[in-house]
Amino acid sequence: MEKTKKKGTNFLVQGSILAMASIISRIIGLIYRIPLTDIIGDVGNNYYGCAYEIFNLMLIISSYSLPIVVSKLVSAQMAKGKRRMAYRILKCSLLFALCSGLTVALIVYFGADFFAGTLLKTPNSVFALRILAPALVLVAILGVLRGFFQGMGTMIPSAVSQILEQIVNAIVSVWAAYVLFQYGTRVGAVLGDREHYAAAYGAAGGTLGSTMGTLSALLFVCFVFFVYMKVFRRQMKRERNVELDPFFYTMRILVITTIPVLLSTTIYNISGIIDQGIFKNIAHLQGYKEEEIDVWWGVFSGKYKLMINVPISIASAIASSSVPTLTISFGKKDMESVQKQIHAATRFVMIIAFPSAVGLAVLAPAIFTLLFPSTISSLGLASSLMYIGSCAVVFYSLSTLSNGLLQGINRLKVPVKNAVAALAAHVVLLILLMMFFRLNIYAVVIANAFFALMMCVLNARAIAKYSGYRQEFVKTFCIPAVCSGLMGAAAFFLYRGLYALTGSNAFALIAAILLAVLVYGVLMLLFHGLTEEELKRMPKGQLLIRLAKKVHLLK
Repeated sequence: MEKTKKKGTNFLVQGSILAMASIISRIIGLIYRIPLTDIIGDVGNNYYGCAYEIFNLMLIISSYSLPIVVSKLVSAQMAKGKRRMAYRILKCSLLFALCSGLTVALIVYFGADFFAGTLLKTPNSVFALRILAPALVLVAILGVLRGFFQGMGTMIPSAVSQILEQIVNAIVSVWAAYVLFQYGTRVGAVLGDREHYAAAYGAAGGTLGSTMGTLSALLFVCFVFFVYMKVFRRQMKRERNVELDPFFYTMRILVITTIPVLLSTTIYNISGIIDQGIFKNIAHLQGYKEEEIDVWWGVFSGKYKLMINVPISIASAIASSSVPTLTISFGKKDMESVQKQIHAATRFVMIIAFPSAVGLAVLAPAIFTLLFPSTISSLGLASSLMYIGSCAVVFYSLSTLSNGLLQGINRLKVPVKNAVAALAAHVVLLILLMMFFRLNIYAVVIANAFFALMMCVLNARAIAKYSGYRQEFVKTFCIPAVCSGLMGAAAFFLYRGLYALTGSNAFALIAAILLAVLVYGVLMLLFHGLTEEELKRMPKGQLLIRLAKKVHLLK
């Protein structure tokens, strides 16, 4: 029982490691997107975002679900002490990743004109998409190795490789975007369309960073893997009388486990490419100019989605870390441990999601002014999108986590069914909002938030049904929401006051963010929204506890 409890606590520690890596990598991503947007502009962001929507869909189809599936299967074998079987799963997974990744990479490379031009009405994205194609093979192999280490109970290789990947991505993206933007300017001058060719080639340079970043992460994880295999092989040799499942049987289990997760993830994430296809085609039919449509989608994908994805990545990290331990606990029919892990993961994610959503909403103009000064002309649009859509941070965080939780308790088909229902309603709502209310890009934001909200509701019902978990609302949702609202008011008024006094947006924004963190933390302790036990599991938890006790916020 003590061992199970330790594992149940450990997944939050491992999740925190991966969450911190996700935050750091997202911050790096934000930082490099500032000079990248300066170089390629909102039009370039449109081409860049379009290429990534297609890339992400193909990545999901080929290998996006592999880390979760591999970690799930490996952790199940390690719980039985079957290291040789875990190694066989790894070999099958690498073969599967290589075949699927290579197939999809070739489809993307040779079908780039059809995907970018015919389907999404953005032909100038073809250059960026072709540069991204080789990354599909690299990401597939990298995902398997990350999943293997996660199944072994450590998130360190995944965390370090994630940060390394973003650092290389940032450096190469900015450099290549600048070089290719200049080249595109010269090509455009010859062909009589300088602006669009410069933006298209610049966007292609930006995507080169992703391919090189993935390659650097893969090399790092391979190095760690080969070092670790010396120890792992010795451990495998000590196993006696262990029957290995046939290779083809293991491959069949891998495929059977992958397909439901793949379908769930595909349907859950395909909304982006469907949104773009519906939005751009209807906008063209409604007579909007090409330049307007490019800017709208560029602001949506390059500013709004970029910002809300930072806190959502924490939920993704917690979901990834919770799957192996949930699988073990569920396999042992230890439902008490399963319910505790579901509760702890949900609490952790909501404690982050609510203040993030409120902070992004109340400080949106200041954040966009600081990060994207060269595209200040679209500040009003970016801020309006954030006012309307910041609630999606909470919905997407919870729905992303709940997908992982359902996979952890072996209900792989449930998220698929839920995603199909939510996607159908999402598409209908988007078409209605665009056709009858002419809300253009605002329709996309509203429909996205609605999709995530539906997933939250449907997944919550399924978790309750299959795990017996009963959601606690006051400490998980109500207290963080109230504290976030008060925090937002404090940050908003401090920002306005300091900006009026100093005229410095950067100074006023940084001060407002620091105050927001302090106010939120104090209010959560005053309202008993955080316990000492929960603080212990957070980074620098002991230091936070000592400080809280000194100021009498904890007894």
